[in-house]
Amino acid sequence: MAQDNAPIDHDIVDQPFGEILSDRYLSYALSTIMSRSLPDVRDGMKPVHRRLMYAMYQLKLNPTGAPKKSARVVGDVIGKFHPHGDTAVYDAMVRLAQDFAQRYPLVDGQGNFGNIDGDNAAAMRYTEARLTDVALLLLEGIEENAVDFRPTYDGSENEPAVLPGGFPNLLANGSSGIAVGMATSIPPHNVAELCDACLAILEDQQIPTADLVKIIGGPDFPTGGTLVEDQKDVIAAYETGRGAFRVRAKWKKEELGRGKYQIIVSEIPYQVQKSKLIEKIAELITTRKLPMLDDIRDESAEDIRIVLVPKSQNVEAELLMEALYRNSDLESRFSLNMNVLEGGLVPRVMNLKEVLQLWMTHLKDVLVRRSQYRLEKVLHRLEVLEGYLIVYLNIDEVIRIIRFEDDPKTELMARFKLSEVQVEAILNLRLRRLHKLEEMEIKAEHEKLAAERDELEKLIGSDARQWTRVKKQIAAIGKQFGKDTELGARRTVIGVPPAPVAVDLDEAMIEKEPVSVICSRQGWIKAMKGHGHNPKDIKYKDGDREAFVLEGQTTDKLLVFGTNGRFYTIGCDKLPPGRGFGEPLRIMVDLPNDSDIAEMMLHAPGQKILVAATSGHGFIVKSDDVLAQTKNGKQVLNVSGKVEAVLCKPVGEGHDHIAVMGKNRKMLVFALDEIPEMGRGKGVILQKYKDGGISDAKTFKWDDGLEFKYGSGMTYVEDINPWVGKRASAGRLPPNGFPKSNRFD
Repeated sequence: MAQDNAPIDHDIVDQPFGEILSDRYLSYALSTIMSRSLPDVRDGMKPVHRRLMYAMYQLKLNPTGAPKKSARVVGDVIGKFHPHGDTAVYDAMVRLAQDFAQRYPLVDGQGNFGNIDGDNAAAMRYTEARLTDVALLLLEGIEENAVDFRPTYDGSENEPAVLPGGFPNLLANGSSGIAVGMATSIPPHNVAELCDACLAILEDQQIPTADLVKIIGGPDFPTGGTLVEDQKDVIAAYETGRGAFRVRAKWKKEELGRGKYQIIVSEIPYQVQKSKLIEKIAELITTRKLPMLDDIRDESAEDIRIVLVPKSQNVEAELLMEALYRNSDLESRFSLNMNVLEGGLVPRVMNLKEVLQLWMTHLKDVLVRRSQYRLEKVLHRLEVLEGYLIVYLNIDEVIRIIRFEDDPKTELMARFKLSEVQVEAILNLRLRRLHKLEEMEIKAEHEKLAAERDELEKLIGSDARQWTRVKKQIAAIGKQFGKDTELGARRTVIGVPPAPVAVDLDEAMIEKEPVSVICSRQGWIKAMKGHGHNPKDIKYKDGDREAFVLEGQTTDKLLVFGTNGRFYTIGCDKLPPGRGFGEPLRIMVDLPNDSDIAEMMLHAPGQKILVAATSGHGFIVKSDDVLAQTKNGKQVLNVSGKVEAVLCKPVGEGHDHIAVMGKNRKMLVFALDEIPEMGRGKGVILQKYKDGGISDAKTFKWDDGLEFKYGSGMTYVEDINPWVGKRASAGRLPPNGFPKSNRFD
């Protein structure tokens, strides 16, 4: 039994568990968003990258200085600023040094920093690193109160909340990351184009995004390639901050003589590992999914050189590349989701113009803060120099006071009305500086600093002057990384959307070989290589026999018409091989158990097909309209109850009449144009029956006459007129000698 006077634990929180869980998860989500996954719009960096830059700056790893071991840098980062695993920090540093991952690398790596094949960098104890000129632009002014600092995780030091960002890093190098409930994906861009776009915005604040896209064009990936996205989609992506860009590998056709050629791929899409790309294409060759390609070789050294060898010189290079684009990473899509932190706190999806404007606003804020910092230094120095000038004017009295007065500091302040700063500077003045030449230098310095003070005060007090200075700064960045420089030259070509391929690539990729399609009465199907097989050599299961034998090519499509009125499509290259009895057709298509195969034929583009049900209803349908994309088939002829689909006959070229034969042994002939052409439906009555149903139908050309099977051959109806009538008539008994099977052939 519990005691009434039991001690109460005051740490117990009386709160619903759902609220507690929600609060804790929200804290975790905000931490992930702000401290790990999303970049700041001002400097384009996540905290780990920012801390890496600042740690390397503190280590004085300038581009002109000697590099230091990467382990030293990583140690400083995790020890001072970033209490996470060293592997994660080193991986982030490695990426900043890879010229195939960063459009404008921020780290100059010495040693093995990985390669485009996907090989990892060497351990951090073996590599060395230092900053690049681009990184110095991002850090410029960090010691001049350009940005706010905040305490580190343990409060022992301070770290910058954001870098001064004198370089459009967010769009220049791009960024990607997955936070909680949101993500970011920004491709790299060309800095010279970004600077031109910024200048255009400063000239016209209302400039539309479409005009900015004319300046920028699109992403500029470090690995090059060709951008083939439609211009409208590019503009829409930059206007909304969301979209995608389609990039293709760059290639050329290399002639080998005697009509032979090979294809050389010199640039591959961004973030595609070359080794995996080659493995994938080699696998396509091995599995014969790319029969147009014979071999692939990697002859890359410092530059990429992937050699593609076609199987035949008759294969068009453009068609082969279209097939590769469709089936490999030689074409890839890079998503655009400009979800970034505004002010380091608020995540928001921004458009292109907003990102550029916020970066320029940050440059202006940094300029003002650096100017104020410089003004304070100038004012302090002017105050000291004014004190020095008083000394030179009264040097004997100053020396006397310092030599004989008990409190020279107070006496000097009272005697010459000096400030404490001035007196401290005078008392610390060395005797050797008390000569006439030094006095002249001080006066010159005073005049120079006074002029600088006036300029700084005008700059700080004028918004227009600040924007003018920002404009000059952006123009200088654009010139430094201009398109005429090695680093600034555009790498990704702005191409045009590819035109639709006239040839069916899926069919073109299938190796064309003659096959004989064989299907039994019980629905077992197979494809035997070659034509002209002896029927006696074809084996069937016990109790089974031949139903359909069709000679075609592996590139053909097989049409299966079920008694349920549905058409099913199977590629002849997908049929089981000719050895054994084959496989049940129902495994390949979803033909219901209560339905059977009514007819089977090879698809002929542009052909017309007559379909009919046992009730005598039917219509004509285009063969292209019956192709099914799924195993479930495509419903064409509507049937219900005991009525089943029974006929599926190709309509011959130029045929103008049809002969219909009923199970009641009556034949009717009428004009073919009385039958409608439909895509799906029940159709119209072809022949009227009191009992039974339709048995067979045949289209023919009136001038050629109507023929039917007679014995082992065929015979013609001498006069067709007695059987001619209107559609839906009953007809009359067939000519003498017509087969008892009631079928024309």
